[in-house]
Amino acid sequence: MMIRSASPDDAAAIAALILPEIAAGDTYALSRDMKAAAAIAHWCGADRETFVLEAEGHLLDSYYLRANQAGGGDHVANAGYMVDPPARGRGVARVMAPDSFDRARAAGFTAMQFNFVVSSNMRAVTLWQALGFAIVGQLAGALRHPALGPVDALVMFRSL
Repeated sequence: MMIRSASPDDAAAIAALILPEIAAGDTYALSRDMKAAAAIAHWCGADRETFVLEAEGHLLDSYYLRANQAGGGDHVANAGYMVDPPARGRGVARVMAPDSFDRARAAGFTAMQFNFVVSSNMRAVTLWQALGFAIVGQLAGALRHPALGPVDALVMFRSL
């Protein structure tokens, strides 16, 4: 497996990875009918660095890294991750997360904060807690989950 910076040549593969997750509407608060160009503009925006994990020529995961806030809050990183469904449960996220922590530290960030972890996404909540994140806030009914109705979003934080 190789983790590298995303390139414009990765746009189609990234879109194929993230669009189904966005359309599902159960982990990201993005428009479920988002088109590929808008999804790529979001995931690979100018305010972030985007990375991919590739194995045997296939994209298994992508994450972005950015400052959570500007100005006085720019020492805290924020990241978003998406794993290709067939690769879930194979430890891909456990490879990508430490890589993102290392890159965040190298960029001068001292902490990482996730602003919107959907509480019903127990795989993510459990992983982030195992990797040292604490739940520091809860946003009641913040996501209109397509199957469960309103579910809470969690704010999670860890020092780097």
